Amino acid sequence: MQLVTGASGYIGSLLCKVLKERGYAVKGIGRSSMTPSQDFDYVCLDLENDPLDGVCLGVETIVHLAGRAHILNDKEEDPLSAFRRANVNATLRLAREAMRGGVKRFVFISSIGVSATETKNSKVSELSGNNPSTPYALSKFEAEEALKALVKDSSMELVIIRPPLVYGGSAPGNFHRLLKIVRLGMPLPFLAANNQRSMIALDNLIDFIVHCIKHPAAAGELFLISDGTDVSTVDIVRTIANGMGRKPRLIYVPVGVIRVAAKLLGRENMFSQLFGSLVVDSRKAHQLLGWTPPLGTTEALSKAGADYMTLSSKKGRV
Repeated sequence: MQLVTGASGYIGSLLCKVLKERGYAVKGIGRSSMTPSQDFDYVCLDLENDPLDGVCLGVETIVHLAGRAHILNDKEEDPLSAFRRANVNATLRLAREAMRGGVKRFVFISSIGVSATETKNSKVSELSGNNPSTPYALSKFEAEEALKALVKDSSMELVIIRPPLVYGGSAPGNFHRLLKIVRLGMPLPFLAANNQRSMIALDNLIDFIVHCIKHPAAAGELFLISDGTDVSTVDIVRTIANGMGRKPRLIYVPVGVIRVAAKLLGRENMFSQLFGSLVVDSRKAHQLLGWTPPLGTTEALSKAGADYMTLSSKKGRV
């Protein structure tokens, strides 16, 4: 059986669906109620506080997606402590129970932020070292290190995946905001952006996670992954708009002006994501596991735009 935490979330819900379709027995854990359409075993559980006794019995592999995600306007007085409780402490509670339950493999979904938030004239790879610069990324790094120490003398295999931005038609966060703005035809001051970003489509990430569940060579490894083709912010907007059947409204505003405005508004991180470069070298995943993303970047971005329009239509927003 495969156990997926965060099973009610953006990535976890699709992962459970795909695993079921590929013939795996699946159990999901999450903090929210599931809809009746879900056709896998589901347990509503708080990994930080609820007893975990027996939750891993009969489980062969755990994919740990649950945690506290990066929050744009964090209201916590001490964000790092909140991230540590959810992303470090809860992860270790689950991993210890997994070892007691005889789980063979623990797949931990970390973040590219552990490696870098921006690259200049180079690519970041598994050999680049670690440079977590936000409370969220630091908590993910601490969880990685704690997991490695925990499993060092055990029989449980650890696989760590650091994905960049995960996008799709139902993506949350900043990508959702971008989809909405493009759909509404609002002007976007991105024409001056001269950057390259590595991202990964939700469908591609799911496919890679399944590879890491079953491939013997994934054991004990760290993987930085992406779609394999890097794109500029301008390319992203144009391709999304094409998938929506919309015409993008891109306008030119000097980068320096936007940088100053972002600093005044406390949006430096958003500025970095839109105008900075973050390029991932994902060759290890291809060379070691023989993995190739099912979707190309252009196809996946266009699909994200089309899927968002379909979802919006169902909600009466088109």
